[in-house]
Amino acid sequence: MAGNTSTSGVTVTSRALSLLGAFDQRHRLLSLTELAARADLPLPTAHRLVGELVEWGALVRLADGRYAIGRRLWDLGLLAPVQTGLRQAASPFLHDVYAATLATVHLAVRDRLQVLYVERLSGRASVPIVSTVGSRLPLHCTGVGKVLLAFAPEPVQRQVLQSRLGRVTRHTVTAPGLLAEQLRRVRAEGYATTVEEMSLGACSVAVPIRQGGEVVASVGIVVPSLRRDRPRLVSALQVAASGIERSMGRPV
Repeated sequence: MAGNTSTSGVTVTSRALSLLGAFDQRHRLLSLTELAARADLPLPTAHRLVGELVEWGALVRLADGRYAIGRRLWDLGLLAPVQTGLRQAASPFLHDVYAATLATVHLAVRDRLQVLYVERLSGRASVPIVSTVGSRLPLHCTGVGKVLLAFAPEPVQRQVLQSRLGRVTRHTVTAPGLLAEQLRRVRAEGYATTVEEMSLGACSVAVPIRQGGEVVASVGIVVPSLRRDRPRLVSALQVAASGIERSMGRPV
């Protein structure tokens, strides 16, 4: 497929990738018509390429005729360094945080202008959680996202601050000036918090994970309230982050 190019200059590979890119957190199951529309492809082209993707294992056709991401893509995704190195290094420390807090624990990295969740341990408290492993959420309204944004390159920060900051709940910070001030505080204090910005009834706190002097990930937790336990939660996360950093620095 990779070697073919249409007269419009769009490669077959890019068309196949656009079909895979049609899936996201809110669109896990798609019909052929929906796939073609979301990928901006003619239906016959989508039909041919989807057939090849199904045969290879990138997509799977369900009994109702809709399509979902196939197991083979998941298997390949597990080979990515962000999955293998970071998750393996972080795993024991994430479990330590969970044992100490019984809260939902997140491990996340920045994927362009979004947070990519690479690991999650579900807490016992009844707190609304919208993230799943592999899901992406906005940087500006999640604890791990604010950490990653605060330490992101200046062009990334500028792009987010100059964009329209979407309002997820009535508590979501959408004023660029206020968000910029929060990011300065994150850099000064070494942790970020949110209060019902992503979902009502859920607060979060997160800290950075560094490698080679750069922030490469963030570890955070989601709890019903930060009023009393913030220092304890921050301390638990910082201990975990230090452990992850040491583990990532060890030779294989």
